[in-house]
Amino acid sequence: MWDLPREGTSLTAHTDTTDRAGRGDRRDLTAFIAGLPKAELHVHHVGSASPRIVAELAARHPESKVPADAEALGDYFTFRDFAHFIDVYLSVVDLIKDEEDVRLLTYEVARDMAAQNIRYAELTVTPFSSTRRGIAPQAFMEAIEDARAAAAREFGLSLRWCFDIPGEAGLEAAEETVRLACEHRPEGLVSFGLGGPEIGVPRPQFKPYFDRAIAAGLHSVPHAGETTGPATVWDALTVLRAERIGHGTSSAQDPALLAHLAEHRIPLEVCPTSNVATRAVPDLVHHPLRSMVDAGVLVTINSDDPPMFGTDLCTEYAIAARLLELDAAGVADLARNAVTASFMERDEAKRLNAEIDAHLAAHDG
Repeated sequence: MWDLPREGTSLTAHTDTTDRAGRGDRRDLTAFIAGLPKAELHVHHVGSASPRIVAELAARHPESKVPADAEALGDYFTFRDFAHFIDVYLSVVDLIKDEEDVRLLTYEVARDMAAQNIRYAELTVTPFSSTRRGIAPQAFMEAIEDARAAAAREFGLSLRWCFDIPGEAGLEAAEETVRLACEHRPEGLVSFGLGGPEIGVPRPQFKPYFDRAIAAGLHSVPHAGETTGPATVWDALTVLRAERIGHGTSSAQDPALLAHLAEHRIPLEVCPTSNVATRAVPDLVHHPLRSMVDAGVLVTINSDDPPMFGTDLCTEYAIAARLLELDAAGVADLARNAVTASFMERDEAKRLNAEIDAHLAAHDG
């Protein structure tokens, strides 16, 4: 798996010289994060499959090149660059052969989320990847909805769906994705996105499909500015009418863009470890998270494809706390940001914010 920063690394200057009391503070903050009720807004369905589940699926489908050994997946999930990551990701997508695979994957992802005290998640799902492999649309929808109901019943986790276009598959995928969203809309669907590589996949070509999704009542949440410059983010905002931006890493290169995001309260879905693993940024020290926050942008912290990057949402919160030099109250604010930026119902948001407040009060007390 991706080698995450450890205690004593040069993430920020003060982490190299912290005394034992400081290390104790960090352990205390780690425990606070683990118990913190959280929402996650940028996390992918297939990309959330744990090594155990990927290995199980690979064993069920031995014709795949994906290792059927959870230990061997560590090397398999080491990426040379973003293009290599996409290749590996799609090889895991190929393991989802039928609706039983879909249901198993979704249910197990929900179990892993609940173990981190994630109370609400908007899971990015790419139905085109399954329907093009022969899974009937209605069977796919029933599988994810069955897992969603089980997650609420058994784990207390509220799942919602973002259907995204795999950009590398072109306009055929866009047409199929918006058709599935509109004609086979599952109850949990709240938003419409665009993922995959950005280089060579300009955002404006997808305008008609986003227009149809928005007209159907879905929110616009495309990926943009992860591996390309700020112009891609501007396209997402002005052409695709984005209400949130997936990643938006390069936004920090354009002060006018940061000011626009801050003024209009358009959130960024920030995924620090993912950005390093795919080489979108060279390392965490150079991650633009701090400049985004300093500019007044509403940022949320997310894990993207957590097992593939050797991370989880708790780890991403801990990384953000270091980069931003936050205490427990500051971390709680990050959790509230995710609630604010989410598409959950008002009563649900009120309850989750109350849980966050109670957790912080118990910590402070």
